[in-house]
Amino acid sequence: MSASPSRSVRRSAKSAKSPATAAAARQMPGPVMLDVVGHRLTSQERDRLAHPLTGAVILFARNYDSPEQLAELTAHIHEARDEPLLIAVDHEGGRVQRFRDKGFTHLPSMQDLGRYWERDPLQAMRAATEMGYVLAAELRACGVDFSFTPVLDLDYGVSKVVGTRAFHRDPRVVAMLARALIQGLSLAGMRSCGKHFPGHGFVDADSHVAIPVDERELEQIMADDAMPYGWLGAPVLSAVMPAHVIYPRVDASPAGFSKIWVQQILRQRLKYDGVVFSDDLTMEGASVAGDITARATAALSAGCDMVLVCNRPDLADTLLASLNVAASPASVARIRALKPVEPFMDWNALQSDSRYQYARDFRSQILSE
Repeated sequence: MSASPSRSVRRSAKSAKSPATAAAARQMPGPVMLDVVGHRLTSQERDRLAHPLTGAVILFARNYDSPEQLAELTAHIHEARDEPLLIAVDHEGGRVQRFRDKGFTHLPSMQDLGRYWERDPLQAMRAATEMGYVLAAELRACGVDFSFTPVLDLDYGVSKVVGTRAFHRDPRVVAMLARALIQGLSLAGMRSCGKHFPGHGFVDADSHVAIPVDERELEQIMADDAMPYGWLGAPVLSAVMPAHVIYPRVDASPAGFSKIWVQQILRQRLKYDGVVFSDDLTMEGASVAGDITARATAALSAGCDMVLVCNRPDLADTLLASLNVAASPASVARIRALKPVEPFMDWNALQSDSRYQYARDFRSQILSE
């Protein structure tokens, strides 16, 4: 890859806006998180990353070949703007782990940690912390800033899309294991994201391909599914992602498009002041809000700080060309706060780090592969 991509990105951004406007845009993260196709950036992707509305990038398994390649890709993404974009991934452990093999540790699922809790609660919390550290350390060693974890949905044994991603049925156990895992993330300088508020575990339908509806009353949800969010709060949870689930006894819109859920309940009732991400706007559960621009507008109007557009670069282009929103200083500050503060060791240094080796050994001693 040539040494000139960042210069070409800046030229394209300046051609679209006046120099003063372009400079300000490069210094401020926008409200859109988008993805890239492969192992290396294309010129079209560099242009997307330079767009003033872009604020972050989410990676997938298709973006990974090796730790070295991933580190190179993230370096080029960070270099695409004067203020580096936030780089995120869905990397939870279990079946939702985007980077596997070639050095990355196979992490247990959250349900595995919950089952370990049944045998030894205190040791399970220690295990969650060590797994959180391994998860965050490996990502940060490759230049990834943030992971959408942990899942706070309750394990009702109903939802196929949640399944083993949930710690436990008891919200108290969920909150304690999540807090322990988040401590591990923080040891590697990584923030956290609780999902899917107020809870996706009670409904069978998968919001990736359907529109789930949860008919329960508000107070039943608040007394059970939403409890981990209230107990943990913004001091522990850096971000929250609402569910693409409709709770008709509360609002006709899915939670991520609902001012009642985001502003009245999450922000006001639960006093949450961290980042609120929409779930992926290309999912079927988001289709009730209209086309991609209507979906993004609805989510941002409801109170989300950032919206995700995944696996559809055509829709990302449409949104970047059509979304008309004013930058929210509060949202910008929240998004900036998700970025790691201190640099982290590279992959080679991590492999010989005693703290990392201990965490990996701890995992192999107490959890099944």
